[in-house]
Amino acid sequence: MKKERINYQEAPKEIYELMLNIESYLKKCGIDHSLIELIKIRTSQINGCGYCLDMHHKDALKAGEEFKRLYLLPAWEESPVYSEKERIVLNLTEVLTKLSSSSAGVVEEAYQKMSGHYSKTQIAQIVFAICQINSWNRIAITFGNIPGSYEVG
Repeated sequence: MKKERINYQEAPKEIYELMLNIESYLKKCGIDHSLIELIKIRTSQINGCGYCLDMHHKDALKAGEEFKRLYLLPAWEESPVYSEKERIVLNLTEVLTKLSSSSAGVVEEAYQKMSGHYSKTQIAQIVFAICQINSWNRIAITFGNIPGSYEVG
């Protein structure tokens, strides 16, 4: 049976609080909550973070997201259930999550698609949301958080 390596109460309190402050900002920044959850779920799928997948599936469903949109997320490019604006954000999510030294042109292309639909402030907020969940994924995987243990609320 898998055992958690580090509990969040064992992590430096100040760093954990900074991460939670970013979460609080993202909830209030004006970017649609459903879009933020899609970012979190897709990033967690790419990174293979079971704990975050469990958490954000539960949170999205509680917030009213359709189950169909969640299970089709790995195939978002071919699925008709996502809007053009959501597809553009999911593309940026994948580009930034899979970032490598050869990604400069891909990032430019993704940014250009975003700039046609979102303001610079909104793009910055979306980028921070993508970076934030990438950080949480790495923390949860390293700490050994147990998938299935998250409870909404």
